Amino acid sequence: MKQGTLKADLLLLLTAAIWGFAFVAQRVGMEHIGPFLFNGIRFALGSLSLLPLIYLGMGNGRAGSVLAASTGSRVKTAGAVLAGLLLFGGASLQQVGIVYTTAGKAGFITGLYVILVPIIGLRLGRETSAGTWIGAILAVAGLYLLSVTRQLTIDKGDFLVLLSAFLWAAHVLWISWLSPRMNPLVLASAQFAICSLLSLLTARALEPILLPSILAAAAPILYGGLCSVGIAYTLQVVAQRDAHPAHASILLSMEGAFAVLGGWLLLNETLSLRGLTGCALMLSGMLLSQLWTHLKRNSR
Repeated sequence: MKQGTLKADLLLLLTAAIWGFAFVAQRVGMEHIGPFLFNGIRFALGSLSLLPLIYLGMGNGRAGSVLAASTGSRVKTAGAVLAGLLLFGGASLQQVGIVYTTAGKAGFITGLYVILVPIIGLRLGRETSAGTWIGAILAVAGLYLLSVTRQLTIDKGDFLVLLSAFLWAAHVLWISWLSPRMNPLVLASAQFAICSLLSLLTARALEPILLPSILAAAAPILYGGLCSVGIAYTLQVVAQRDAHPAHASILLSMEGAFAVLGGWLLLNETLSLRGLTGCALMLSGMLLSQLWTHLKRNSR
């Protein structure tokens, strides 16, 4: 495995950990404010948190590349807008869907993007190894055991989260194509700003906006904005410059396992044998997808 690829994989795994623990913050935050307001504020914080890094990049002799990414071609501008739209759609459908379904079902259904990424990528002409397919199947099976009870019903919330899975898959593929073509910090900040603006406009139309409620949700908002958005989404953009999109989706699917760990550590939730089995399957899928080429080469 190339050093750049290994670094990208580790960054994606760290991203999954931050997102997983952010699930706890999102659940707490939703007790005080609506889903669109929560997303609007946290993505605004995420976008603003990157501005100092962009400014420092300009001051360290990289002004040309940063400015080019900021004021580049119409293709780059349109690409950043589309990334923001996909991000808004995926985050909104998932956040609203959680209101109408259980967290376990939402975790499993969202995780379906793991298998959607290589399927869509195959339709777009990307090569996908057998190890990636097997790893994706194991990851989905693990998510099922980890998040879904034996009675799976399809209701309004499940359908909304299912739609978000398609948008997450499209977002992973789009970022994989766009991130090598423009400055990753500018891309990340731009897509966050677009998602924030759309979320706040929606919240203004559909949700109450009360300062005491926002202050009550300050801690989860800060974690969601600075860590889950500002750090994790940026790591995703940077890592996907070197990572295969199907590999990226499997690594990011570990978010579910870290969410369970966060619930156990912070909310005193227990993990059953079924859940532990699910974690093991997800880890097996991740490792298999990464080590498949190496194992195949050594078997010759």
